[in-house]
Amino acid sequence: MSSNSFGKLFTVTTFGESHGPAIGCVIDGCPPGLAIAPEDFCHDLERRATGRSRHTSQRHEADEVEILSGVYQGRTTGTPIALLIRNTDQRSKDYGDVAQTFRPGHADYTYWQKYGIRDPRGGGRASARETTMRVAAAVIARKWLAERHGVRVRGHLAQLGEVVPRGFDWEAVEANPFFWPDAGQVAELEKTMDALRKSGDSVGARVNAVAENVPPGWGEPVYGKLDGDLAAAMMSINAVKGVEIGAGFAAVAQRGTQHRDEMHLDGFTSNHAGGILGGISTGQPVTVSVAFKPTSSILVPGQSVNLAGEPVQVVTKGRHDPCVGIRATPIVEAMLALVLMDHALRHRAQCGDVGPVAPRIA
Repeated sequence: MSSNSFGKLFTVTTFGESHGPAIGCVIDGCPPGLAIAPEDFCHDLERRATGRSRHTSQRHEADEVEILSGVYQGRTTGTPIALLIRNTDQRSKDYGDVAQTFRPGHADYTYWQKYGIRDPRGGGRASARETTMRVAAAVIARKWLAERHGVRVRGHLAQLGEVVPRGFDWEAVEANPFFWPDAGQVAELEKTMDALRKSGDSVGARVNAVAENVPPGWGEPVYGKLDGDLAAAMMSINAVKGVEIGAGFAAVAQRGTQHRDEMHLDGFTSNHAGGILGGISTGQPVTVSVAFKPTSSILVPGQSVNLAGEPVQVVTKGRHDPCVGIRATPIVEAMLALVLMDHALRHRAQCGDVGPVAPRIA
């Protein structure tokens, strides 16, 4: 009822707050026999982590994963997998000034209205710190998808404020802290972020992700549409305000003759549908684009009210991201992988006996 769990067959339940002693998750429904070790989590968690550059929050967490259950002699047992990461670099005193006020653009006011109590330290449960466990859970999903189906999930920053890539190279994405696909623009992005941080303001961003080698047939036709679950998963990420599948809102200006992805036995002529038709995967790459709002934790004063209902001026101090989208790429990838993992198991459960059906578009 409190909606801290995600997925039907591959279910992930996260727990913990930004400044609590630890964060964690329980993964239920993982198939047995998958090799998993604590070091498998290091790469993706490091990609998501704060403090990788001067352009993100300078909070430095160790993010060391403890596997508490569900793994024996290095392999999953089919029982619930519990993962724990202890928080090691909280600075709760940074939030003393906002404990009695509602920060504009934050979940402070809505949490207060819903629960009548809130943890003001770093946003509590509403903090992006919670997404660490999504990335950790997705390490397991990505490994299983790759081993069983050859699925590859990757993403990149597709827009930072008004700046868009002038070129595209997947190799460049992992070579800079922005996950930016044009190496020649990194200096420009650094200059933009330095000016933004100096001004005390923030900016939004767009992250694109793609899953390649997804077999046709995953997804359900009505209430369990693959694109519907993808949209819900992406909207569950902090600060997300828009999601597009395939052509997305660009489809509004397209003609039917342009938007439809014509089929030939040797392939589709385009992928405006984003690899999904009628809620079911086509075998093409599954593509998703996610819009992140500007960070609301900024040094520029803003008007609000306090717990007594009095008007106040709020300045949010502490360690914050001038653009949350800079380190959101691993999170978007994670949610894409988790949705695909859940649907892979759901498809196998109902239609595993169907097998390949002819004709099959390459």
